[in-house]
Amino acid sequence: MHATIRRLAAIGLMTTGMFAAAPASAQQFTMKMSLPTINDVVHEYFKAIKAGVEQRSGGRIAVQIYPANQLGQLPVVVEGVALGTIEAAASANGFWVSLEPRFQVFDAPGLFDNVLHGIKVTNDPAIRARMATFGVDKGVEIISPGIYSPMMLLTHKGVRSIADFQGQKVRTQGGAPIQVEPFKKLGVIPVSLPLGEALPAMQNKTIDGMIAGVAPFTAFKYYDIAKPLTFLPATTLVAPIVANRQFLKSLGPELEKIVREEAAKAEVLYTDWNMNSIKTYEDTWRKNGGEIVTLPPAEAARYLEIVGPVTAQVLSANPKTKEDYAAFLAAAKKYR
Repeated sequence: MHATIRRLAAIGLMTTGMFAAAPASAQQFTMKMSLPTINDVVHEYFKAIKAGVEQRSGGRIAVQIYPANQLGQLPVVVEGVALGTIEAAASANGFWVSLEPRFQVFDAPGLFDNVLHGIKVTNDPAIRARMATFGVDKGVEIISPGIYSPMMLLTHKGVRSIADFQGQKVRTQGGAPIQVEPFKKLGVIPVSLPLGEALPAMQNKTIDGMIAGVAPFTAFKYYDIAKPLTFLPATTLVAPIVANRQFLKSLGPELEKIVREEAAKAEVLYTDWNMNSIKTYEDTWRKNGGEIVTLPPAEAARYLEIVGPVTAQVLSANPKTKEDYAAFLAAAKKYR
């Protein structure tokens, strides 16, 4: 009897020792990452971060990825990142503007000539340092600018000239002035809707059109609803990946460094992988009966002439945003 008790006590001590040693390698943090899309560059980017962070942290950080709005529509997700209930998320830029007006600069028509030009501009060291200050006093931080794709306009009627914009009720990515005022100048009636609410609105024709990137249009089979997809001239869809700053600091120097390094390393996906993906999505759109429209040069130039002045006016309303816009314009010129 006493021998049995001694053996059980010994086993108990060994077990206690095992659990005492466990915290060095056991999970300590959970990093939830939310995105509104699925199987696109953001999804691949998150998967790359997950693989790198979990491997390098020895499992101390568990990364959980929630695509296709599983954690809620974008306004809820943006609020969650600010509050720290969601550790990081990607969102169409317009929804971050509601939290931090300085994000507006990313949506300026004519700023980025195309996706690759946008990547060059946002990788400029001075611009990168400037972006790192966006949202700091709101408790958030950009971990990647997320230069996503050309901005596309899907409509039931089709937009092939400036005149075709007139009177169309179009879903925008947020309700900030930079999202709505340039469109108003074109005669558009802007309607702010999260991506998850746009599909039914297009189906029942509550709206005439919507803007987004070609990836979600194709992934969610919008070609079954409408066919004409128009490139908006020199306008880029930016979907920044934003993290809660308190969460990053709570990781401690070693783990925070790992997260930041893996986030930076994974940005390579926004070049070759994403450019190939955009082409594949465009091909898929056409194969399913969709049309991709590029405005004639004269119409494209007219588009920028109309929206340019109102863009400058909107971004000059706030001294800090005006300063940001001037810095981005200078960098854009440098990399042309």
